Amino acid sequence: MAKKFSVLINKKWCKGCGLCIAICPKKVLELDSKVKCEAVRTDDCIGCRQCENICPDFAVTVKEREEDA
Repeated sequence: MAKKFSVLINKKWCKGCGLCIAICPKKVLELDSKVKCEAVRTDDCIGCRQCENICPDFAVTVKEREEDA
């Protein structure tokens, strides 16, 4: 079974710079109407954590989801 991941965005810390959106290989992230990062395709996330690593404001966290067997 493939691992699943959750992408959590702290909207108070996000300044909408778009670095995480640009680096994501699976296009999981987009800017919302308030110009803040939003995870729109979390099922596509492969857990590479590039978004988490590039965020200058530490607003992005990637966690492995618990899957029910």
